[in-house]
Amino acid sequence: MGEPSRELEPPKALLKITRFIDTYIGEWSGRVFMLLIFPLIGGLTYEVFARYLFNAPTIWAYEFAYMVYGSHFMLGACYCLKNGGHIRTDLLYDMFSVRWQGRVDFTLYLFFFFPGMIYFFAAGWVEALHSLSIMELSEQSPWQPLLFPFKAVVPVAAMLLLIQGVSELLKSAYAGLRGKWL
Repeated sequence: MGEPSRELEPPKALLKITRFIDTYIGEWSGRVFMLLIFPLIGGLTYEVFARYLFNAPTIWAYEFAYMVYGSHFMLGACYCLKNGGHIRTDLLYDMFSVRWQGRVDFTLYLFFFFPGMIYFFAAGWVEALHSLSIMELSEQSPWQPLLFPFKAVVPVAAMLLLIQGVSELLKSAYAGLRGKWL
């Protein structure tokens, strides 16, 4: 009698690529960018004390908050994608087999996710470079911070999402072909 049949194991290269991206891009970017919450808390706490205890509200606090929170939100999107936290319409999807879920995900990543992220990267890159070239300043407060670091968040976030998207695409392809998730 022959050996009992074993399920085919995923190719080692596929596992290495997806684990590298998931760990060093998805997970670590989330851990690093989560630290943006601390300056946000500090700035908002300062504003609350200045406004309500000393009756001396600041003009710059709103601008600081939206820049830090916007950066936190955008840069955390890669971590969210890695952990399956983005919105999905599960009405029909949950009824599909793993094989069909993988095929649907693969198709959506290929035809919607990647073109959208490439557009966001390109448009964000052009906008950030333009902002840098003219040394654009915010005109919403006397603080007048440079805007290019804030605008550079869009292409950085898009690049992180593109890299994490490669891992998700590979995992979807594997599920579509083999009927199980990596």
